[in-house]
Amino acid sequence: MLGLIVRFIVSALVLIVVSWLSPGFVVRGGFIGALIAAVVIAVMGYIAESLLGERVSPRNRGLVGFITAAIVIYLAQFIIPNLLNVSVFGALISAFIIGLIDAMVPTVVR
Repeated sequence: MLGLIVRFIVSALVLIVVSWLSPGFVVRGGFIGALIAAVVIAVMGYIAESLLGERVSPRNRGLVGFITAAIVIYLAQFIIPNLLNVSVFGALISAFIIGLIDAMVPTVVR
């Protein structure tokens, strides 16, 4: 349980950093807004992975996983419109930055 909490806190911090770096990607509401966005994106990613299979997982770092992550990030703004504003270009850039950060800072202990 503690690992899950830490993972969401790290994800929220990553979203804040991505918001500063990526044009067309804005997280409102400070850390709490980023935490809510991280939960929504994680749930939507889980649903996409459950429906479409392991191939769409961003952990696989393939083109399909990248596109799926960008779509999930883009669609998340419609669930929490007051906290997240994302353009198509912003979703692509943010999916790329999040993928880079995920590759450098692994969240799963092997």
